[in-house]
Amino acid sequence: MAAREPLSTPFTSSSTADDVLRGVDLTGVRAIVTGASSGLGIETARALTAAGAEVTLTVRNTTAGDAVAEAIASSTGGIRPRVVRLDLADRATVTRFVDGWDGPLHLLINNAGVVTGGLERTREGWELQFATNHLGHFALATGLHGALAQGALDRDGARIVSVSSTAHMRSGVDFDDLHFERRSYDPQIAYAQSKTANSLFAVEATRRWASDGIIANAVNPGGVATGLQRNFTTRQKESLDAAEAAGVFRYKTVEQGAATSIVAAVAPEFAHSGGHYLDDAQVAYTVPNDADLAQHPHGVKAWALNPATAQRLWTASTNLLRV
Repeated sequence: MAAREPLSTPFTSSSTADDVLRGVDLTGVRAIVTGASSGLGIETARALTAAGAEVTLTVRNTTAGDAVAEAIASSTGGIRPRVVRLDLADRATVTRFVDGWDGPLHLLINNAGVVTGGLERTREGWELQFATNHLGHFALATGLHGALAQGALDRDGARIVSVSSTAHMRSGVDFDDLHFERRSYDPQIAYAQSKTANSLFAVEATRRWASDGIIANAVNPGGVATGLQRNFTTRQKESLDAAEAAGVFRYKTVEQGAATSIVAAVAPEFAHSGGHYLDDAQVAYTVPNDADLAQHPHGVKAWALNPATAQRLWTASTNLLRV
């Protein structure tokens, strides 16, 4: 049997979200975009609304969310997105959101993320970046599984987009110390661990849920100047500047950064194919765990796609959320 050609799309690093959606009609599609009050979340939600989708914006600040929803409705001429409060670091708000969701769901864009300058913890004692970027989205997706399965029946499949980052190349998942209770805290390593977890979620969610018609893929939006950097320490800013100078990345516009999320959400190539890590609108090539980030800025480390690790993380996440 001939080897399968790797998945590819007609889009590139310079493509925008609107480029990806040109000619695509999302009327009847129900979508959730987390972290939709700034940056990539706003553009992702705007582009989906412009294509006809019924979008729900989840935000911590509903006043900011309402302003975004009004701007999106005005600029697109589409239906005003719904705004619902959701704090991914607060399990009670995740539970309320899930319990309040009614009907099918076709697209879940797990876009929200936080970066901290120092060690912060949730009320459970969990490290905040891992708790928000991974555990909160994990609880949201598993809680909405039934709605996604219903959506998959409606439209021949439902999709989850898990926003990761090149930062995943700095660290795998340390199962012996997920919450930095013993090791010295490094906010960059903590963020990296959470971004690896985002990719591993897509791997295991696809394995578990593909039979329900639910596919998950991870995406790297690339270097985009957003509110995510507002809490950077001087060291983090210097590290980012050095990476840019070394050619690890070049800044994209928000419209270009959102394109890879939209590819994972709507491109026919990913209708039934998940567990991938996308970069610049394409499936990234896999590199060894000891590969240098500067030499492989568009790769994905093996630890972020390892099926056994993905299963272990799913079990660990489920156990944590049962506490």
